[in-house]
Amino acid sequence: MTAPAAEGRANDAVRRLLADTLDLNRRDIEIVTGHGTRDKIVAFDGIGQEELERRLRSAAGDSPGAA
Repeated sequence: MTAPAAEGRANDAVRRLLADTLDLNRRDIEIVTGHGTRDKIVAFDGIGQEELERRLRSAAGDSPGAA
């Protein structure tokens, strides 16, 4: 992220990037911990783990079953 951490702009940028990449609404993405740090734990609402993993693989350009 290149957005400054000031006033939550970096966190907003993380949520926007994840929403765009995973085809989700920003309101369904919550930064659980790490609001003021580089490392974050993020929760997703409205999507199951398998579908989330599939979308992440697709966004990364990996084929299903790739390690």
